[in-house]
Amino acid sequence: MATFEKFEDINAWKKSRELSNEIHSIVKRKEFGKDQSLVWQIKKSAGSIMDNIAEGFERGGNKEFIQFLSIAKGSSAELRSQLYRALDQEFISDTELNILYKMSLEINKMLHGLIEYLKSSDHKGYKFKLIK
Repeated sequence: MATFEKFEDINAWKKSRELSNEIHSIVKRKEFGKDQSLVWQIKKSAGSIMDNIAEGFERGGNKEFIQFLSIAKGSSAELRSQLYRALDQEFISDTELNILYKMSLEINKMLHGLIEYLKSSDHKGYKFKLIK
């Protein structure tokens, strides 16, 4: 697995940014105007995925990074649950649900792979590099 210089290099972060942008576009529709609480929650969950990847990376240690990647996975599951709520309220179609759901699952697979890699790595994170 490649070394990341910045969180923007992480494919899961890139994909979660795409997902967040898709969510923001969809919740602008008038159908969502009926439930501002759901709009707030769904936007927050989508943004939380990418934000936790970024924050965990910047902590500089693998253990913290793994913890934040796990939180990002949780936010992804929360988003999928909220998508079902949006479907049930007829704010989105089955097709939209499927597309967004698949994006979320793809991100979770990426996060899982990264977590497993970090768990098996001898590298502890850049904050542990020796300063000469």
